[in-house]
This record gives sequence, structure tokens and C-alpha cells, in this order.
Amino acid sequence: MPTLLCRRAALLPLVACSLLFGMSRSVFSAEQTGTPHRVIAGDDSTRTLASISPAGDVEWKLSVGPIHDLHLLPNGHMLYQDSWTHIVEVDANREVVWEYDAKKNGNESRPVEVHAFQRLPGGLTMIVESGPGRILEVDTSGAIQKEIPLTVDESSTHSDTRNARKTAAGTYLVAHERDGKVREYDEKGTVVWEYAVPLFGRERAGGHGPEAFGNQLYSAVRLENGNTLIGTGNGHSVIEVTHDKEVVWKLEQKDLDGITLAWVTQVERLPSGNTRFINCHAGPDNPQIIEVTPAKKVVWTFHDFTTFGNSMPVALVLAE
Repeated sequence: MPTLLCRRAALLPLVACSLLFGMSRSVFSAEQTGTPHRVIAGDDSTRTLASISPAGDVEWKLSVGPIHDLHLLPNGHMLYQDSWTHIVEVDANREVVWEYDAKKNGNESRPVEVHAFQRLPGGLTMIVESGPGRILEVDTSGAIQKEIPLTVDESSTHSDTRNARKTAAGTYLVAHERDGKVREYDEKGTVVWEYAVPLFGRERAGGHGPEAFGNQLYSAVRLENGNTLIGTGNGHSVIEVTHDKEVVWKLEQKDLDGITLAWVTQVERLPSGNTRFINCHAGPDNPQIIEVTPAKKVVWTFHDFTTFGNSMPVALVLAE
């Protein structure tokens, strides 16, 4: 995980960090169990991107539109979206230093949405377009340097894709929400690996909360051991699968005492071996971010239904 935002920017203490982002410290809004962390999260329902201190108070807040991806860059800048087509990079003063509008580069007269992006080593930015069905790598001027076509069974501008990441091997790991599949592409757009998220014997059910069910996955992350960690969206689970498509670890909807999983979005395997994930649309009785051990013991949770709401799909949990 990235380190503390202000330490990346200028090794500043917490008070300086609050001043740097132009907001006085606010009322306490968040509750955490376990070791407290700083959390930067974005919520669709409140249209808010905010930083919450380890003590639980709001350090700064920004108004945003729909948001499905968020990054802290090595220089301390943040890369996020404030609409389905507009991506911005802001510095420590929240000043925009780079932006990209997906309604360009051939999309001027056709529908497009962006649900995933990534700043790549060397400075290019990966943009994944739902609708047109392609991955772009653009330079600082927004010019296309590389274009990779996506394979889509059932096209949908809103749900062709969710999160996607370029791997250390140079491939592209894409969560195709509508198709219910993870696809890994090479630089020519050839699918080199594919995994269909199972329904595990259950029937589909509509909705977004715990009552829903399906395989509309949100994220896929390639682990150091070569396995793939998947946030199954309305499958209410986190699964780890091998290259041979064997499920070797699974956290299900009711595995955690007192916690119900709903739309599982971003997932991460920590150096400790623990798994951290976001529990979206689960309602105010459940935490929005959860960390568990391999044995499925809860060691940390984050809950804030004051600053954020029931649609918090993205977050950065920062080390102290």
C-alpha cells in the first residue's frame, strides 16, 4: 500500500498536512477497529472524496461525481475521476495538474464511460473505456500512444468493465462486470487468460445490497504467487484463483461474525498475508472496509456513514 500522503509529498507532520490541503480539522465522523489508519475514500451517493485521519475526523473534502477508481501517485499527487469521463490529477494543494476527457480520441459522437485507469511507469496513463471497448495508453498531452482492443461478449457502456490493472509482466488484467469474467490481454489485445466467476450453485437475484446476487465482478489483482485475487461484486465474496482456475481461498457473505458482505469492490493482498477489501452497498450496520487474516479473522474495519454513504467503492488505506 502507499505510505502516508503528506510523507510522500514533503515528509510533513499531520498538522501541516491538514493546512496543506486547505481544511481545518473537522468533527469526528469515522470509527475504526484495530490499528487506526488514514483513509482516503470516494463515495457515489454523497459525491464526496475525503481524507479521514486515524483519529476519525475529516482532514479535507472534495466534491466529485461518479467515482470507480482512485490512486495515490509516488509524488504524493492523487489521480481520480470526477465523472464517468473526466480524470484528474491534483497536487498536494488540490490544484489540477493534469486532466483527461474520455470524450475525445474518437469518442466525440459515441457513448463512453471510464471505470479504470492507472499511471504507468514512465508517465503514460492507462485509460480503460467501456462502450468503445478498448484500453488506451495516453501521454501527458492526451495523445494515444497505444491502443488495445477488448473482447466483450455483451456490450454495455456502463458495465463492460470495472477495475483493471497493467501487470508487472506487461499484460492487462480486466474485470468485465457485464460478462462476469476476468480477462488478461497481451499488448495486441489477445486474451491470454480468462476466468469466468462462478455462481457457486446459486440463482441470480437483482439489486445492489446483500439481497442481490450474481457474478458482476469489480476487481482482479495479480498476486506475487501468480494467483489472481478477485472482488466478485454482487457475488458477495473475495476469491483467490490459480492460473489453472482452482479456487484456493474464498471469503463468503456470512463468513464474518456480525458482518454481512454486499457488493465487494476493490481487493488487496497485504504483505502480512491479510486481505483488505471494500464492502459497498452493505448498509449502515456493516463496515465499508474490512481486513481479514488468511484464517478469516477480522483484524481491522472502517465505518463512516457521515462523510460517506452506502456507495463507497474506492478507498486508499494509508500506513502511518
